[in-house]
Amino acid sequence: MQALPFATIAFVLYVAAAIWQGMTLFRRVPPRQGMVRLLAVLGLLLHIPVVVKLVGQSPGLLPGFTTSATLLMAVAVNVVLVASLFKPVLNAGIALFPLAGVALLAATWLPNQGGHTGLTPGILLHAISSALAFAVLAIAAVQAVLVGLQNQALRHHHIRGIVQSLPPLTTMERVLFELVWAGIILLTLSIASGLIFLDNFFAQHLAHKTVLSLLAWVIFTTLLVGRYRFGWRGMRAVRWTLGGCGLLVLAYFGSKFVLEILLNR
Repeated sequence: MQALPFATIAFVLYVAAAIWQGMTLFRRVPPRQGMVRLLAVLGLLLHIPVVVKLVGQSPGLLPGFTTSATLLMAVAVNVVLVASLFKPVLNAGIALFPLAGVALLAATWLPNQGGHTGLTPGILLHAISSALAFAVLAIAAVQAVLVGLQNQALRHHHIRGIVQSLPPLTTMERVLFELVWAGIILLTLSIASGLIFLDNFFAQHLAHKTVLSLLAWVIFTTLLVGRYRFGWRGMRAVRWTLGGCGLLVLAYFGSKFVLEILLNR
């Protein structure tokens, strides 16, 4: 299978879905959630076989930076599409859909490296919970940005444009904290399974990921405690969410990017 045509068409479909949803958000076109989902689903159907091929070509069972990125973005797109059937989170696709397309194109062009490990049920649980935690918290990050924009607009009495297209701020904040709750549960499962099933969880090549993941866990837990004990909301919730997600991005991709892309090791 030639991966590049699949990746290119998926990229176009993802970008088309994101553009329409973005224009809907700014009230330039009427909402067409069914069409946006269809475009994204078609992109995902082309995305998945490319991921399968790239993972199969990895020199080890732990895929390298580009394959890891496109695999996690496929999970994120899938989570957005499923969650959007129940919660108003489809706007997160404005950022996540194009990122998935870019990651997919990059994975077909850049060399992929990987590490070796034995795939056991415990390690599989760790991998799945890690991917789902990243996907849910990535959606939470985009949701936090939208909450921040909405909060600032209302604070300055700008009630047209994006504010009119979004659900009420209380609903947006409730969804944000629901996403953080789901993400912290999955992140806890990921960290716990890593401690139990990975012999080298604190080894040199995993130490940064472990420490940064634990710091992110502390940030998200503090945010939830602050929410339910002290009523944290608004921009404070936005900043803490984005801070925790930033640490997770560094944990998942930091050393892989430096070693494989910048240093070509």
